[in-house]
Amino acid sequence: MVKRIAAIIFIFACTTVAWAVLGSTIFYRTYETDTRLEGQVASIWGAPQSQMPPTASYQRVELLTTETTENGKKKVVTTKTHVTTPLPLDSSRVDVALALEYRQKGLLWYSLYNVTFGGTYVFRNPTSEAQDVTFTLTYPAAQANYDDLTLTLDGQPISPKNEKNFATALARVEAGKSATLRVAYNSRGLSTWTYSFGGEVAQVRDFQLKMKTNFKDIDFPANSMSPSEKRETPDGWELAWNYKNLVTGYNIGMVMPEKLQPGPLAGRISYFAPVSLFFFFFLMFIITTLRGIELHPMNYFFLAAAFFAFHLLLAYLVDHISIHAAFAICSVVSIFLVVSYLRLVVGIRFAAVGAGLAQFIYLVLFSYAFFFKGFTGLAVTIGSILTLFVVMQMTGKIRWAEKFANKTV
Repeated sequence: MVKRIAAIIFIFACTTVAWAVLGSTIFYRTYETDTRLEGQVASIWGAPQSQMPPTASYQRVELLTTETTENGKKKVVTTKTHVTTPLPLDSSRVDVALALEYRQKGLLWYSLYNVTFGGTYVFRNPTSEAQDVTFTLTYPAAQANYDDLTLTLDGQPISPKNEKNFATALARVEAGKSATLRVAYNSRGLSTWTYSFGGEVAQVRDFQLKMKTNFKDIDFPANSMSPSEKRETPDGWELAWNYKNLVTGYNIGMVMPEKLQPGPLAGRISYFAPVSLFFFFFLMFIITTLRGIELHPMNYFFLAAAFFAFHLLLAYLVDHISIHAAFAICSVVSIFLVVSYLRLVVGIRFAAVGAGLAQFIYLVLFSYAFFFKGFTGLAVTIGSILTLFVVMQMTGKIRWAEKFANKTV
């Protein structure tokens, strides 16, 4: 009996090492190519976007006076310096609509989105003179397309000049007057969309941003503000940020919800597999001991191989079909291997009812718990406690000294 248990432990240890290698391979395949694949997705669809409000500024001339000494005599030199002075932004009205889409590359799903952006900004010329004002719109991402880009000033279309990652337009604003700049475009991005106030502590006056989503699972990035108002719609949310006079160093943003990731999920299930096999071996050992069924360590070896086949097939099947379909196929294959093998060893009744049911619980259901984020540990704990209770009730009257003694005769 002791040698038999030692052999089973050795088989379990070897299978655990194999699962560790498989899990590491899956994570390597997943994240080693992630940077390259994400770059490919961004080059085709678009990069994460961070929109900043447009700016308006004018050039003013300042006279700079300096004193120099020449041949022992003091000399005053006056030079002209051009200083860029921003116009205050008195009002912002922003509308954003985000439409989520998914694309799979390798072992990862990428969260993509279409964005419809519209913003109305009111700038004021506080000086007593008319100024030639340069309006500048910084694009939210260099890797992106901007369709139907429209800029209007006081209702009149203006033709922007594109320079690298921003567009500029020149217009004259009379003394003490305001100018209303309207910006609109359609674009596409990846993972996150952000409205940034400049990256530093900024003052925002009379600000309103309304956002519509076509997805329910909303989340906000780090260092961002939660909405002032929100209303659920049939297909998503309507969110609003309203501020009269805000001083902040935070941004406004939205993180696109992620789909269940096949690669990381398959890797975590593989790392967890020794727990499943431990419970299965433990229950098989107890049941066979109670019923007097002889299972050789080689039988345990083939059972472990059937368990490993589940995770090996899952690791390479999720590349080609959905994770749910792959999981179902792998479950059927692994259970079929165990049941069809044990029916030859101990008969169809024990193979189907005893081993098949135990494998369904400890391999399939325990592994499926990983599909429910945040509940995996609780599910495994409950299953472990129930198993302990059942085994304790089954073996409470067994005299283990006699069982071990009988096996050593």
